[in-house]
Amino acid sequence: MEILARARRLTMLSRAPIEAVFERHGLDTGEFDVLATLRRTDKPSVRPTELYQDLMISSGGLTDRLRRLEEAGMIERISCAEDKRSKRVGLTVRGRSVIDAAFAEDMEVERALLSSLTSDQKAELADLLAQLLVSIEGAN
Repeated sequence: MEILARARRLTMLSRAPIEAVFERHGLDTGEFDVLATLRRTDKPSVRPTELYQDLMISSGGLTDRLRRLEEAGMIERISCAEDKRSKRVGLTVRGRSVIDAAFAEDMEVERALLSSLTSDQKAELADLLAQLLVSIEGAN
C-alpha cells in the first residue's frame, strides 16, 4: 500500500508543473501526447487507427483531439492515396515547432523533478517501475 500511495502522491505533485508546460504551448496532456506520437514516427503521416492504438485510447477520444489540433493548425488531414475515403494525419510546420518546444521544456521540468536522484537511482527506479507495470498490466 505504501508504494502505490507514494506513486499516487508523486503523480499528483508532478502533474501541475508538467501540465503548466503544455498550457504555455496551447496544449492539454492529450493533445501533447498526439503531437509527440506523430513527432516520434518516421512517417510523414499515419492513419488515425495507428494513432489511437499507440495512444491506447478510443477512436472517439482521438477524434476530438484531432479536431482541436487541426483547428489550431498543428496537424493536417491528408487524403490517403490507397483509399480516397480515408484520411491520414500529419504534423504541420506549426505543429512540429510547438511539439519540439513543448517537449524540450517538458524534459527540463522532468529533469528538475528528478534531480534529487543519482543516475544509478533513476535507472534502478525506472527498472523497478517497468517490472511492476508489466506485472500489473499482465494481471488485467
